[in-house]
Amino acid sequence: MIELIRPATADAERPYVTRLRSTASAFDPHDAVLIDGDAEGGLFSGAFGIVAIEGIPPGQLEGEVVLVDPARRRIERLLRAESTTNTLLVTERCDQLCVMCSQPPKKTHVDRFDLLERACLLAPEGMLIGISGGEPTLYKERLLTLMERTLSIRADLSFHVLTNGQHFTAADIQRLGAPKYRRVSWGIPLYSAEPALHDLLVGKDGAFAQLEDGLSHLAMAGARIELRTVVMNDNVGGLPALAGYVSSRLRFVEAWSIMQLEHVGFAKNRWPTLFFDHSGRFGPIAEALDRAQLHGVRAQLFNFPRCTVPAAYRSLAIASISDWKRKFAPACSDCREQTKCSGFFEWHPDEEARLTVRPL
Repeated sequence: MIELIRPATADAERPYVTRLRSTASAFDPHDAVLIDGDAEGGLFSGAFGIVAIEGIPPGQLEGEVVLVDPARRRIERLLRAESTTNTLLVTERCDQLCVMCSQPPKKTHVDRFDLLERACLLAPEGMLIGISGGEPTLYKERLLTLMERTLSIRADLSFHVLTNGQHFTAADIQRLGAPKYRRVSWGIPLYSAEPALHDLLVGKDGAFAQLEDGLSHLAMAGARIELRTVVMNDNVGGLPALAGYVSSRLRFVEAWSIMQLEHVGFAKNRWPTLFFDHSGRFGPIAEALDRAQLHGVRAQLFNFPRCTVPAAYRSLAIASISDWKRKFAPACSDCREQTKCSGFFEWHPDEEARLTVRPL
């Protein structure tokens, strides 16, 4: 996509957020309306200036919320109107260094909270907005304020926040117990019931203990929690024990998502040592699922192609990969369960995908 920005004011070198519209009906001051276009692109006009977008038909941009950076001549698509998997990156800083991190952290932080709050207020009706990092709660006050302001104005929206869960304290309990936080869920990783192994995998001493404290504070606030566990060679053998820990200590979680590894970021260069091929040995995962379900913990499988999972557990393998980064192997075209399947990440090795699939 090629962008051209024509500032309308002397102050227009500053980034701004706008929503793209094909007509001026129900016009909002933060909208940019199509004034000319064809199959090759469109010209949009709004209070902040004129934006020309090439390479995408305007009909595919209706209702999209974008961040325009005139100085860099760049547009970032923040919220896609037709997508169910929109995520806002609030920071690239993190206080962990996970061995499999798909978004390797940076030391610098660019504060965009005000811009992202505007984007949320322009979101399509009923949208679930993901928030990720880095570690979003390194800027906890800014994060909570963004969500509180948005939810006070837009009662139809909800949030899902990916966080390591280590920065919640007793002082947060009353605040997080407010009714509006019923529309916020927290996705929190836990990789092992063994503190030393969890700390090793996240690259931070004491992380397990801090996480236990954070989870207890969230539980006392009545927070909605999705626990997340990425499967790797290092921790797969301990999944049944982790299921026991979750069942006995963390039964308040809404769901436990057991996730297959993503071939990107740090995991890409460590793939041979980290990746566990569950299609050849599903036993530890099956035992963990059985233990969790026996004790009333809702377990599910993310990023597991359905044909690679034994039939008895196939219903737990959901379509978890975002539409914009999902692919299927050529053989998948004949599969009757493709619409229910996660498929593969776009960057998953093609040859591995080809050898893995067995159309159902």
